[in-house]
Amino acid sequence: MRNRPSRAGLLPKDDFVVKPRKTVPHEFVLDALAALSPRTHPMFGCLAVYVQEKIMLVLRDRDTANADNGVWLATTREHHESLRRDFPNMRSIQVLGKDTTGWQILPADAPDFEQSALHACELILARDARIGKVPKRRKTKSL
Repeated sequence: MRNRPSRAGLLPKDDFVVKPRKTVPHEFVLDALAALSPRTHPMFGCLAVYVQEKIMLVLRDRDTANADNGVWLATTREHHESLRRDFPNMRSIQVLGKDTTGWQILPADAPDFEQSALHACELILARDARIGKVPKRRKTKSL
């Protein structure tokens, strides 16, 4: 009988190390939107939430710039005033570097965060046109 090296001896140790899954930030939001079968995609260290072709939200819970942790609403400037009546703690996102952007945040450190996030989900479920945008198509590089 020949002595053969074991399979484990042929591969470097770290080739099949499974990275632990990152936790989903503010997972209760996805639970509240489950009836719409939302899909998610990682984006800039956050989690983008889509319903059909529209991006609706971004869920963020990071160690850096934690003032911008929370639920980001995909909206437009024209809807800010009416949304602010529904969400008094809503504000622009600081890490985006502009005074006012189309994106607005329901900050995680606000006293009404969970209530506001769930209300945003109710608006999405009701197909409120103020929340959600169809992303611009990416330009493909020509060869």
